[in-house]
Amino acid sequence: MVAPIVIAVGVPLAVGFAASTISAPGILTWYPKIRKPSWTPPAPAFGPIWSTLYVAMGVASHRVYRAVGFSRSSPLWVMYGVQLALNAAWNPLLFVGQKLDVALVEVIALLGTATSAALRFGAVDRVAGRLMIPYVGWIAYAAALNGALWRLNPESRLIKKPGGGGAPAAAE
Repeated sequence: MVAPIVIAVGVPLAVGFAASTISAPGILTWYPKIRKPSWTPPAPAFGPIWSTLYVAMGVASHRVYRAVGFSRSSPLWVMYGVQLALNAAWNPLLFVGQKLDVALVEVIALLGTATSAALRFGAVDRVAGRLMIPYVGWIAYAAALNGALWRLNPESRLIKKPGGGGAPAAAE
C-alpha cells in the first residue's frame, strides 16, 4: 500500500505536472512574445517554485489528514479540492487559451479558495496552515502578474472594446 504522505504530496505535484504539460506549447511559443512587467520572474524559476509549493501543500494536507481523516463531504476537503481544480485550470487558461482576462478572473477565484483552504487547514493544524502561506502568497503574486499581463497585452483579451481597439472602455 502506498503511504498517505506519498499520496498527499503526489496529488498536487501530479496536478501541477499535468497542467504544465498541457500548457507547454503556449509557455514555449506565446508567453515569450507577450509584453511583461519588469518584475516578472525568469522563466526557469517557475518550475522549481511551483514544485516546492506543491510539496509544501501536500505535506500540509497530510498533516490535516492525520489530524481529522478524510471525508469527501467535509467543507475542508471540498475547499482543498476546489482550489486544486482551479490551480489545474489556470495554466491552460492562461497559456493555451491565451485570454488574459479569463485567466485573471480564474486566478482571483483560485486565490480566494486557496486562502480559504489555508485558513481551514490552520484551524486544524497550525503547521499545516503555515505551510500553505507561501502558496497563497505565490498565488497572490501570480494574480498580480496576470493582471499586469492583461493590462500590457490588450490583444490577448476575450472581451475587446467595440471597434477592435482591444482595451475595454474603462481602461482608457
